[in-house]
Amino acid sequence: MGDQEQESMTYTEPSPWPTGTAPAPSMCGEDKRLVTLASYSVTDLQGDGELAQIARFAAQLCDAPSAAVSLVEAERQVFVAREGLALGETPRATSLCAFAMMQGTVFEVPDATDDPRFADFALVRGEASLRFYAGAPLISAEGAPLGALCVIDSSPRPGGLTDLQREGLLVLADAVKRRLLDHRETRRATRKLRESSERLRFVIDSVPDIAWSAAPGPQFDYFNARWQEVTGMPAPHTIEDWRQVVHPDDYVATVAKFQTALEKADPYEDEWRIRHADGTYRWVLGRAVPSTDNPETARWFGTITDIDDTHRASQERELVAGELAHRIKNIFSVIISLVSLHARGNATTEAFAEMLSETLRALSRAQEFALQIDPAKAGDLKGLLEVLMAPYGTPGASGVSITGDAVAFGPRAATPLALVFHELATNSAKYGALSAASGTLVIDVERGPEAAVISWREAGGPATKAPEDKGFGSRLMTMAVQHQLGGTMEMDWQPEGLQTTVTASLARLEN
Repeated sequence: MGDQEQESMTYTEPSPWPTGTAPAPSMCGEDKRLVTLASYSVTDLQGDGELAQIARFAAQLCDAPSAAVSLVEAERQVFVAREGLALGETPRATSLCAFAMMQGTVFEVPDATDDPRFADFALVRGEASLRFYAGAPLISAEGAPLGALCVIDSSPRPGGLTDLQREGLLVLADAVKRRLLDHRETRRATRKLRESSERLRFVIDSVPDIAWSAAPGPQFDYFNARWQEVTGMPAPHTIEDWRQVVHPDDYVATVAKFQTALEKADPYEDEWRIRHADGTYRWVLGRAVPSTDNPETARWFGTITDIDDTHRASQERELVAGELAHRIKNIFSVIISLVSLHARGNATTEAFAEMLSETLRALSRAQEFALQIDPAKAGDLKGLLEVLMAPYGTPGASGVSITGDAVAFGPRAATPLALVFHELATNSAKYGALSAASGTLVIDVERGPEAAVISWREAGGPATKAPEDKGFGSRLMTMAVQHQLGGTMEMDWQPEGLQTTVTASLARLEN
């Protein structure tokens, strides 16, 4: 049963006293009594200051030279607090408190030498010369007799205690019980806290990351077991101590970043290399968060995550992507050169060849942009539009303005997007707003729940009107939007400029 609360039960053990000399209390059995007593930890109670004060006051109240708080175990009684007594314990077999704890109120023995139950006890016959005894029972909340608060005198008291002394002894016994209960609950709470702390430490030590904490300063005061396993070095206490494990090429930059986070009480995140116990370095992601937004008082809690495999794979992908982009760019250059070469000297085909070359250049730029996208992330649509519009002026500093929401797109969507907006830009540069110095173009991106809406608004250019027939470029744009982007394209030829609305499925864009 341990420290769990027990229900009151009928006391079934036979009384150790002669028949008729003591009432049998209705409390609990001896085994359960001992379990309940053990939950108080008698050893921890010895020398308790509050119990010592109660024993001292009990002696003064009852005008007795000695008083004690006694807890009765299976084989002995222990005086966990005492006043005027040299003994710390006695056998239970010669314990008056073992008898007193079984009573319902204060138990008194006017003269122990005249009482056949106690006349041969060592305390009575020995140097203690016990004559008068009065004990108030200590009963637990579960109904288990624990011991007694007693007063002892070497002189007999035929009249016993006064009514005031008897009542006061009961009041003090209640104070002892409250102190015992408080001690037990504190002990339980401490044990639970310790168990919880041990479980938490086990969990933290089991994770693959290094975990740490630091007091203001910062003074690093905790590292889980992974620190020693990974680095083989003593845990650092100051920022300077980290120099022993951070790669020399990374130390200054990452410390500067961490110092900035400390000064502002902002979260910290950076990638750097940590030295392992075998002398090798591996890339890690260091993160830390403050406990408050006050730099002076914030504690810091951080983790160090091994990202070496991912980091190196990313570097390899960047090298491959760069090489692929270079090769594809060369292929586009060869194709453009071939187109120009075959059209040279032929007035009929030169115009078409120039238009085709410009389209190929736009596709080349879009492809290069798409290859730079991290496979684990998506590109930003506004970023692609800025690349495509770059030949027509710097966005924000000329007649071209790109605004709106951030919309992600994947590599597959780059080609149809490039086709559509290159065609719109080429037509605008020839016949629309971008052909005039005063012309303006506003491209706005709006992200909806299922689709992105891209508005193309020209103004300030030559008056425009809808063509009588759709040309190849218009049909190409419509097919790209409908079949590859899962959307629609509407063109409104206003006198002040072309107004175009392209709707594209988010699912198709991000695929």
